[in-house]
Parts: sequence; structure tokens; C-alpha cells
Amino acid sequence: MFPHPEARLIAAGDKEGLGGDDLAGYVKRTAENLDALPPGPLFCGMRNNLASVFCYLGAWHAGRPIALLDPDLPAGTLAELAERFRPGALIGFTHPLDDPPPRRRAVPDPHPDLGVLLATSGSTGNPKLVRLSRRAVLANAGAIAAALSIGPGDIAPTSLPLHYSYGLSVLNSHLVAGATVVLTEAGLLERSFWADLASYACTSLAAVPYQYTMLRRMRFDRSKFPALTTLTQAGGRLAPELVREFATQVDRLYVMYGQTEATARMTVLPPGRLADKPGSVGVAVPGGRLEIDDGEVVYHGPNVMMGYAETADDLARGDDLGGVLRTGDLGRLDHEGFLHVTGRLKRIAKVFGTRVNLDDVERLLRGSGPAAATSGDDRVTIWTETLDAAARVRLARRLAGELRLHWSGFDVRHIEHLPLLATGKVDYRALESLG
Repeated sequence: MFPHPEARLIAAGDKEGLGGDDLAGYVKRTAENLDALPPGPLFCGMRNNLASVFCYLGAWHAGRPIALLDPDLPAGTLAELAERFRPGALIGFTHPLDDPPPRRRAVPDPHPDLGVLLATSGSTGNPKLVRLSRRAVLANAGAIAAALSIGPGDIAPTSLPLHYSYGLSVLNSHLVAGATVVLTEAGLLERSFWADLASYACTSLAAVPYQYTMLRRMRFDRSKFPALTTLTQAGGRLAPELVREFATQVDRLYVMYGQTEATARMTVLPPGRLADKPGSVGVAVPGGRLEIDDGEVVYHGPNVMMGYAETADDLARGDDLGGVLRTGDLGRLDHEGFLHVTGRLKRIAKVFGTRVNLDDVERLLRGSGPAAATSGDDRVTIWTETLDAAARVRLARRLAGELRLHWSGFDVRHIEHLPLLATGKVDYRALESLG
């Protein structure tokens, strides 16, 4: 059963929360309401609140595929997605459309195995949707609960957006294990978040690399939160010095590696191996298997997506991948099967946990003179030949606005001449070697 009968949801500010028959009753009534909506996938502006979680769980129990999207999507982006995927309803968006686009032609019904749709990136280009089966979602939730030893006594806050695969996996893994999730829309920089962490005696905290950098700047002191025993990290590489620092703050720090295409997490590094496996992201989660094919990390497991979707027609397709995901990352396995990620095959960067296509970034750079984009730790580096210091600051802020990320995720640097290959193309490896 999903959620587990012992699972509990608490909205920040409430005392008891919902669990057992009360939670099941709310989910059932939501499912009945959603079942009465027009056919097609549901689009939910997924917030960290009860209404959104009920929408998600209600759609699950109604057997309706649901796209969990950024609730603050610009109206134009939402309209473009709705035009392509023909949702039956749009729920909970800040900039709602008056009505879903009319169905001018027959659209096939979504595949019966399809459960959840997640966007592959923030707002760059025309994002594809990742098609996740119900089996994949439950398999990954169970694998994470097992790997992290999550049980009914555990309590986790929503420290990440629930439309982000890592944030969603925290919700799923706790609900499937009979644990408690505290729903808060406050961020780590808000006092109310830490007040809730203390008052609800949260036992774990999930974060991406930039949040760990924030915690260091905030001089995070675990002694103020005696119930907090576990930290988890995914969403990009965490600097070794931060791994060492935060490992000393709690009983357990789990370093993980994942992708939306695998319903979130594929590997976990057990806390007891942090010292002797520096730089590793661990071993495959239960039920998964890793291999290296011509340098590329390939993951096998029941949590692999059914495939991508570009339009409503794609939602009717079955499983395209058969449980095999070519990650696009370069890596190696040591003699114990621990994975070390060494680079990327594709021009994809992760900025604050959000995937950014560097080719899309370079399209936005047109008109700014000779420029190129490379990925760094939790940021995109822009190399430009012609812009002065003030123009570089303006460019960082423009990119941040267009890609809906914080401006600090863009490091705009001057370079005398972009290095070129014999073909005349930019030598990205030479740029990356410059740091």
C-alpha cells in the first residue's frame, strides 16, 4: 500500500498532522474528485503543502498520470507545455491558464503503467518530460528506504521542492516506509524552517551541494537539533572538504548519485565508507546494477524511466528502455563496485540541483560576442572575449532571470581568446582545464 498505513503528513504549524485512516480518507476523496476531470494527464503546480501532496497521491490512487511541475512556471512556458501534452486539468499554478488547450484531434490515452511525469530541466529550451511508471516510483522509494534504513520513527522536512526528483524521492521513501514528512514551504535561510526542524524533532535533512555551502556560511550547529541524526546529499558533486565537515556533524551522512530518469537515486555511499572511499558516490541501490560501457556509466534497475515524452502521443508508449539507462556520465567502478563519476559525455551542468543544457545557455549568449559555456561545481562558467566587468555582471543576472536560477550560479569570466580545435570548434576541455 502507498502510503504505508503508519505514514504521516504534517503541515508546518499543525500539531498532529494526518496519518492512518484520516490520511487515507483525504486521499480517497481527492482521487474521486480527480477521476471526474476530463481525460488526459493532470498538470500539478507542485508545492510543498498538503494540497499538492493530496493532488499527487489522489492522482496515484485514481490511476491518472500526473506531471509534477514548478508551480511558478511563466504563463508562456506553461501554455507551451499544455499545448504539447493536452492535460485534462491544470491545478495549483501561480500563473494559470484560463483553460487547457482544446483537443483539436484525437489523442491516445496514456499508457496504463504511466504514473508520474517530471521535467528534465528547469526552463531551458522546450523541456522533455520523463515518463515514470508506478512500478519505478515504488521500486526506487523502497530501495532508498532500505539503503538509508528509513523506518516509522523517522521524520523529514521538505527541504527541497517536490517537483524536483530528489525532493519527491524524500517524500516517497518516507511514505512507503511508514515515516513522517513535515511539509514546509520555508527555505533553509528562513528562521521558520529551523524552528519547525526543532519543534517536530526531525531526524534527517536532505540537501544539494549549494545548500551545504549555505549551511557552512550559516555556521550550522547540529547541537541545536538533538534529534537530527542523518544528512543526505545528491544533486551534484559535494566538495570533499564539505563531505568531511558535515560527516562530523551527524551520526550518518549519505552521499548519493541519481538522475530524474532513474526516478531519483541510483547509488548510495554508506556513511561507514566515507573515509576509505573519498570521491565515490557509492554502490547501486538495492535492486540496481552498474556497469561501465566505453567509459559511460550505465545503470540497470526497476526504477529506470519508461522513456521521454515530447508530446501527448508519447504518453501512450510503453517501456522504451527495458530498465537500462545510459546516464551520459563518465565514470569508473573500483574492485568493490563503488562508482566514481569522472565527467560528462553530454553538455549538461547541474546548478543548485537543476539540470541546465549548456548548448541552450550558449544560444542565450548570441549577441554577446564570442562566448562559451562550461560546467563547474554547482555553477556554469561563461567565457567571454569582449565584455567588461560591468557587462559580465549584467550578463550573469540576465541568464539567471531567463533560466530562473540565482545569479550566483553563473561565473562570467574574461578570456583573451577562446581556445579552438582544428575543426574551428571551441575546445571545451581546454576551457575546463582553466578552472
